[in-house]
Amino acid sequence: QVQLVESGGGLVQAGGSLRLSCAASGRTLSSYLMGWFRQTPGKERVFVALTSWSGTGIYYSNSVKGRFTISRNNAENTVYLEMNSLKPEDTAVYYCAAAGKFTTRAYEYEYWGQGTQVTVSS
Repeated sequence: QVQLVESGGGLVQAGGSLRLSCAASGRTLSSYLMGWFRQTPGKERVFVALTSWSGTGIYYSNSVKGRFTISRNNAENTVYLEMNSLKPEDTAVYYCAAAGKFTTRAYEYEYWGQGTQVTVSS
């Protein structure tokens, strides 16, 4: 079992930055890949970025590549999403999730956090 708790969302102006955190707990965290997804009302969750706990595998969606950075602190079992040059279209609820394999498909992620709202004003 893996428990995930996100934090760090908020309201920011376009061009600004935010850092999201995902605190993870569970016995076999090293077995999971950690991903970030986002969702806007009425739409499906969309992949943003993922990382393995070892750091050997990091992958971004094209829409955030070069602006967002995913990282992790293994000692604190925390995964971060540093978001820079934010745009209004980045507005969404951001979710942290854990999967047992390398995937960008939301339905293949087994565990999810409760989500944190990010709002980017123009």
